[in-house]
Amino acid sequence: MEQPILHSQNLSVGYGGKALLEDICLAVRPGQILTLIGPNGVGKSTLLKTLSRLLAPVGGTVLLQGKELRQLPERELALQLSILTTERVMPELMRCEEVVGTGRYPHTGRLGLLTPADRAQVEAAMELVGVKELRDQEFRRLSDGQRQRVMLARAICQEPQVMILDEPTSFLDIRYKLELLELLKKLVHSRNLAVVMSLHELDLAQKGSDLVLCVGEGGIQRWGTPEEVFTAGYIHQLYGVTQGSFDPSYGSLELPSVAGEPEVFVIGGGGSGIPVYRRLQRQGIPFGAGVLQENDVDLPVARALAARLITEQAFEPIGPRALEEAAAVVGQCRRLICCVERFGSMNEGNRSLLQLARQRGLSVEIEGAGRA
Repeated sequence: MEQPILHSQNLSVGYGGKALLEDICLAVRPGQILTLIGPNGVGKSTLLKTLSRLLAPVGGTVLLQGKELRQLPERELALQLSILTTERVMPELMRCEEVVGTGRYPHTGRLGLLTPADRAQVEAAMELVGVKELRDQEFRRLSDGQRQRVMLARAICQEPQVMILDEPTSFLDIRYKLELLELLKKLVHSRNLAVVMSLHELDLAQKGSDLVLCVGEGGIQRWGTPEEVFTAGYIHQLYGVTQGSFDPSYGSLELPSVAGEPEVFVIGGGGSGIPVYRRLQRQGIPFGAGVLQENDVDLPVARALAARLITEQAFEPIGPRALEEAAAVVGQCRRLICCVERFGSMNEGNRSLLQLARQRGLSVEIEGAGRA
């Protein structure tokens, strides 16, 4: 395994000599993405600024390629490390191509004149990030999302070995969030660089990171792979979640369930019930759901949102116990929504719940779905 390209030793970060975070020992290697997560105000941006030498450490050291960061000459640091912060840069009267071109200054002479090779790097970086068509537009007239992408192109154009990105997905719509993460994955592999960034989107952090550092109240709480960090209950603890839920298996957030006795019963399965569960939650209607096998894709959302949930063991057909429990809940409801059009051998028992609802005169709605 390669040696860390960027690591810290007993690092303390903060302002005015007062430490906000202490005893930080982290390491990132070429070809890795390290993501910082945690609530606002706990010191993620302060740590990133210290790792990039925008802030001096309160204590300890940061090493880049085995050399102390504070001892590196400015140009050598700029050749190895680039940074994208959340602070809004507003260069006066500069076109986007010129802004991106400033990323080449560490590679140019004292006059900062770009060679044809430098201009080719500018062109390639803008094309990578999808801002090539903005080259002649004035930077300050762009939207926040466009500015973010132009500044990312500038950081890439610098050809660093380490990129430090503070909330790079801020201001980006969903298309560009996904494109950014895919681009970073390609860059770390094709150029063997390291990325250290902070994200608020837990699903993106979980799916796009090699390593995750959890910054909470009181300091660094966890450090490891996404599989080690995103465990049941921990994200609630890290963020102090008291309403709603986060499911680490799917990286999904759900709002709180509606309290009260079920008024509607939902027969779902295979993902068919999820939009109905969420619709009823939005409408403020408590509902029952079932019968779902414990390995059904509907289960995490149903568990988060249903007032009552009836389940069966994974890979087992619905048995008498679960059916009896579900029938009792159906008997309390005024309406049943069936999200499956056909019943297979594993969920054949749910057909009797549909028949029971009709026999008792409940309002029955059939929503289009596939075989469950």
